[in-house]
Amino acid sequence: MGETSPAPSPEGVPERLIRATVGLLAEQGPAAIKARTVASAAGLSTMVVYHHFGGIPELVRAVADHGFTELGTAFSRVPETEDPVVDLFALALTCRQVARENPHLYDLMFGLSTRATYRPLESDVRLSGHSPAFREAYARVIHACARLVSSGRVGPQDPEVVAAQLWSYVHGYITLELGEHFAEFDDAAVQVLLPMGVNFAVGLGDTRELAQASHERAVRLYDSARPATKSPTGS
Repeated sequence: MGETSPAPSPEGVPERLIRATVGLLAEQGPAAIKARTVASAAGLSTMVVYHHFGGIPELVRAVADHGFTELGTAFSRVPETEDPVVDLFALALTCRQVARENPHLYDLMFGLSTRATYRPLESDVRLSGHSPAFREAYARVIHACARLVSSGRVGPQDPEVVAAQLWSYVHGYITLELGEHFAEFDDAAVQVLLPMGVNFAVGLGDTRELAQASHERAVRLYDSARPATKSPTGS
């Protein structure tokens, strides 16, 4: 088990281990992330894990960075329109969809997983908030908030503060939704997340009429860009 490739070529090995870990997270959750199980899933030697990452905590950090890179890629695919409120809510819907596709990876990225089998990292730097992968993804949110402020739709604001507030409400919603706290709603994204977004924009200085129209337009544009068989705003 896990000893099928004792001396693999170094090219692509870290990526294989990361992909294997992401797959294990999706199928079994964080408790499955052990050196032997990851190596077995990747078809590599257990020692390869330690050779390339030093241990499971370092592999976990690389997997979290992989998740933020994927999130940044998803953000980069969101088209920029003339309406910054539309664009911000499209980013929120995109983040929600990424989380729903692999909730265990999302939990790991944002420090929500129960990681009883992971030894603590010696560094004081946490998985989120400091890595280049996270900062690159988050920079897209700050850019969108800067466009909102410069548009005149809201009052004078510090875009980074706006981004932090937006990030907090979106991820608070996602965390609760993944925990099935909104199971009683037919469409929680439309019934809960959208009104929260409208209230957020109004609180920044937008008019309720414009904010409502922008958020509804974002849902239509986002749904139309997805496969017809899979609506991201549906439960």
